[in-house]
Amino acid sequence: MIKEFLLKQAVKRGAKDLPKEQQEMLTKAVEQNPELFSKIAKEIEALKKSGKPEMYAALDVMKKYQKELSVLFKQ
Repeated sequence: MIKEFLLKQAVKRGAKDLPKEQQEMLTKAVEQNPELFSKIAKEIEALKKSGKPEMYAALDVMKKYQKELSVLFKQ
C-alpha cells in the first residue's frame, strides 16, 4: 500500500511538465501494473550505475518492455 502510494507520487513529480491528460494516462498505467514500472526503474538504475547515460538507459529498457507498455497505454 505504501509502496504504491510512493510510486504514484514519484510519477506525479516526474510527469509534472507533461500535459494533464498525459499525466493521467501515465498514472493510470502505473496503477494497473506497478510491478512493471518498478522493474523498469530498477533496470534503468542498474544501467546508469554501469556508466550508461540516463537517456540511453531509459530508451534501452523501454524498448525491452515496449509490448507491455503499449498494452497498458491503449487501455
